Amino acid sequence: MTSSTPQATLEALGIHATNVPEPLGGGDIGQVWRVTTASGDVVVKHAESEGLEAEADGLKALRQADTGLIIPDIVGELPGALVMTWLPPARPDRQAHEAFGRGLRALHAHTSAEHGWHRDNFAGTTPQLNTGYNDGRVFQRECRLLPMAEKCLQKKRMDRALFDQISSVANALESWLPDAPASLVHGDLWSGNVHFSTQGPTLIDPAIYRHYPDADLALLELFGSPADAFYEAYWDGDAPGDWPRRRALFQLYPLLNHLYMFGGSYRQGVQSAIAHLPQS
Repeated sequence: MTSSTPQATLEALGIHATNVPEPLGGGDIGQVWRVTTASGDVVVKHAESEGLEAEADGLKALRQADTGLIIPDIVGELPGALVMTWLPPARPDRQAHEAFGRGLRALHAHTSAEHGWHRDNFAGTTPQLNTGYNDGRVFQRECRLLPMAEKCLQKKRMDRALFDQISSVANALESWLPDAPASLVHGDLWSGNVHFSTQGPTLIDPAIYRHYPDADLALLELFGSPADAFYEAYWDGDAPGDWPRRRALFQLYPLLNHLYMFGGSYRQGVQSAIAHLPQS
C-alpha cells in the first residue's frame, strides 16, 4: 500500500489539490478521501495495489457494458492508488430506484458461456477465485463455496461438521439448480456499493465476474431490502418461484466470507442458509 498522502498522489498525476482532503467512509480495505482540484472534486483511494488494479478492471468493464448506470471515471492510477471522479450524493426517488432496476437488468443481459473472469479479484480483503467454467454449478462449487468453506475451516471459524454440510450443499447443486449462461455481475453488490448520485444510480467498488445474476440480487437483500420500484423494474413482473431457495444459495458465499473475516454471529446466518438448501 502506498504511504504517500492524497495530495502527493494527485501531484504525481499532474493534478493540484486545492483543499485539505476529506476522509470518507468505506475504507475497510484502505483509505479514501474526497479532494477538491482545479478541475473538480475527485476520490483518492489508497490500498494494496493488486486490489486497486482489480477494482479498476471492474470499473472499466462496467463502463463498457453501457447499461445506463453511472460508473465513476478513472482519473488516474498509480501503484497503491486509484483516483476517480467524485459523484455528489442525492436522495433517491421512485424514478431513481426504477433506473437502478433497469440498469442492473441491462448489466445482467450481458451474457457469456463461461462463468468466471479473466483475473482473480477480491471479496472485501479475501482473494476471490474466478477460474473459468462452462457450468455455473461447477463454478459455484469450485470457486465459491468450497474454497471459502476451506478458509473458514483452516481459520477455525467452523468445525468439520459444518464444513461437511457445506460440501454436501455444493455437491447437490446439479440436482436442482439449472445451468444457465453467465451474466456480467458486479460481484459485491451490497447496498453500500449502490450510490445514488446527482447523475443517477451509481455502482462503485466492483468485484466483477460472470455468473448467475442471483449473486448480485441475493447480496442486495442480505444487508437490506431494495425498494419495491427496483424490483418492479428489474423483474418486469414476478420473481421466479424458486427465488427463496436461490437467494439462500447465493447468500451463502458472502455469509461464509463474513464468517471468515469477522466470525461471531455470521455462523448463524450460514446455518440458516444451509437449512433452505438441498444436500447430497
